[in-house]
Amino acid sequence: MGFLHYLLYFLLAIGILVAVHEYGHFLAARLLGVKVLRFSLGFGPVIWRRKAGEDNTEWALSAVPLGGYVKMLDEREGPVAEHERNRAFNTQSLWRRSVIVAAGPLANFLLAILFYWVLACVGTRDLPTSIEMPPAASPAAMAGLHAGDRIRAVDGVQVNGWSELRWQILNRAFGSELLKLDVEREGGRIEGLILGLASLRLDERAEEPMRQLGLIAPGTQLPAVLDSPLPGGVAEMVGLRRGDLVLTVDAQDVSNWREFVGIIAAAPGRELVLELLRDGEIIRIQLRPRADEVRPTLGRIGVGVLIDENAVQAGMIRVSYGLFEGFAQGVLRTWEMSRFSLQGMWQMLTGRLSLRNVSGPVTIADYAGQSARAGWDAYVGFLAMVSVSLGVLNLLPVPVLDGGHLLYHALEGLRGKALSERSEELGQRLGMALLLALMVLAFFNDITRVLSG
Repeated sequence: MGFLHYLLYFLLAIGILVAVHEYGHFLAARLLGVKVLRFSLGFGPVIWRRKAGEDNTEWALSAVPLGGYVKMLDEREGPVAEHERNRAFNTQSLWRRSVIVAAGPLANFLLAILFYWVLACVGTRDLPTSIEMPPAASPAAMAGLHAGDRIRAVDGVQVNGWSELRWQILNRAFGSELLKLDVEREGGRIEGLILGLASLRLDERAEEPMRQLGLIAPGTQLPAVLDSPLPGGVAEMVGLRRGDLVLTVDAQDVSNWREFVGIIAAAPGRELVLELLRDGEIIRIQLRPRADEVRPTLGRIGVGVLIDENAVQAGMIRVSYGLFEGFAQGVLRTWEMSRFSLQGMWQMLTGRLSLRNVSGPVTIADYAGQSARAGWDAYVGFLAMVSVSLGVLNLLPVPVLDGGHLLYHALEGLRGKALSERSEELGQRLGMALLLALMVLAFFNDITRVLSG
């Protein structure tokens, strides 16, 4: 999947999430009798428009696809005919204006609940919560976990698959240094094993969190056996074959597929010598990984791992819920994701979490493409996660965001009168400056990720 595919899935995601957010504002305005002049996906110059509806609302696509807006009738933005004053946004009561503003983020949360509900009811294939032998001195080993243990609950919350287990651990990482695990072992149940999280680093440059803790799913340590090379790739050009087992790279032992991928990824353009086992004989092949299209600092040779699909499928389980239980799961997951997002923001503000974790459009596009490649359910899960993040971000009390407008409304309610135009304008400027600084940081992090791989 190349750059254009990643871009396509990114734009599709942005289009869906922004459309739902803005439609929340639009629907609330219409229900409360406020006239909507324009509904736009994107900012900047309008590249397509069409008028429709009772109020002759203009539906538009604009040039910059990183957002959108709903323009309502408002005396502060132009003259309003006397007979339409009652339909202007600024003439509405405080509660009506607040409902219209809050409806955008609310729509994002409702969309996330819907997506998580669908995933819960349809069901997803997942790894069981059994583990391999934890590495010595890892938090899992010190907690007393053994190979074959099946983790059944985290702090009393039941987990049915590996994805749920991972989420429940990450969801508690900001608020606790200790977790209680309930484990099934040899037909019995052990409750209250203490897993320490003090050493866990939630940084993009750190190792995968579950592996940091010593929690390794069974069957994920695949041997470095090659599948058929992709046409035109480096692997095909140098003569690699399906079934080749990689023993070493530049005399460095390779014990599993993950290690092999890491070595190749770190060496774009550098000549490497592979030692392989083929048909009982050891052979040596030289190759030079190509730079990845999307992330040029990553090496690629155009070959995947040979997987015994029957063994993998046999080891998978299906995690699904009934209609009502699935809805409860959707609400719970949306709530937990919202709380996790807020905790992450607070950790960054207090310096406990690196600002490198702020992601911009390039990183989000990368995630969009990866999730789409993994399957429809992964992409829907990605949409739900970003929808929650968009809802949380917009509720922050920063002028220019929905949360900033709600803050103004709260102050108006306390004071008994609206803030002065000068105060609102000053707040808007400060909010815009903060938002621009955040965008610069996000783009800087994106560029750094691309350059560092």
